[in-house]
Amino acid sequence: MVNDQELKSLIKTILNEMVEGNGSNENSQQHAEKSTHSSNSENNSDAVLPDISEVEIKKELLVPEPKSEEGYYELKDKSPARLGVWHTGARYLTSTSLRFKADHAAAQDAVFSYVDEEFVDKNQLFPTQTVVVDKDEYVTRPDLGRQFSDEEKEKIKRHCGHPEVQIVVGDGLSSAAVEANLEDILPAIKQGLNMQGVEVGNDLFVKHCRVPAMDVIGELTDAEVVCLLVGERPGLVTAESMSAYIAYKPTVNMPEAKRTVISNIHQGGTPPVEAGAHIADLIKRMIDHKASGLDLNKV
Repeated sequence: MVNDQELKSLIKTILNEMVEGNGSNENSQQHAEKSTHSSNSENNSDAVLPDISEVEIKKELLVPEPKSEEGYYELKDKSPARLGVWHTGARYLTSTSLRFKADHAAAQDAVFSYVDEEFVDKNQLFPTQTVVVDKDEYVTRPDLGRQFSDEEKEKIKRHCGHPEVQIVVGDGLSSAAVEANLEDILPAIKQGLNMQGVEVGNDLFVKHCRVPAMDVIGELTDAEVVCLLVGERPGLVTAESMSAYIAYKPTVNMPEAKRTVISNIHQGGTPPVEAGAHIADLIKRMIDHKASGLDLNKV
């Protein structure tokens, strides 16, 4: 087994032989030092690579010598799409390819990971769950994500009672969205409703939640309005987008047109605090006009 010192000596000897007779001893020494430095760097297990997912795509200038740099940035600012990514031969740049893979991995993690139980406890959410048993079943059987066992239904009844407004948090298709936005949006909604004199019940957290789960909860609690905050299906732009589905007296099998939806809630879209204030105003309008969805638009 060759140790580090012997390896360095061997590298120097080989380089000296390669340049022998050229009077380039100084160059050989430099090559030897570079080679040993490279070898040491590769063996340095403490080295930390930068997180490529933290790079803001809209501020990346990848096109060499663009005709208009200002126009390039203006174009990228109008869309989260991967515009102006350039190429190397027939392929994408390495950074572009790696970023695509990183964003795809984040999207998969958002779907198949769970909201931390400590996070649920910290935000005083009462935990319940649908009849889904695991993530695989959740993805393949959407119908089960809207059903509760009799035991869970009784727990929801006991905990919630009959509030004016019932707020429900569901993991949905992105646990990352819940953990990224809830602590900003939930207080904003409650503060807005409190200022308008609207009573809010005890908050629920639904594991393996699909949107129509809110209809079952609406029937169980007889709430005037049910507001479901749920993780959206993640994409390559962000894995942290949340939606709010709000309905006046929702019932099982009601038309989707009776829901009001606020989507794209995240730091790169509609900020959660701003969305929370808007949701509170919407809920008050629903209570005043006894309508939601398209029916509310007609008022």
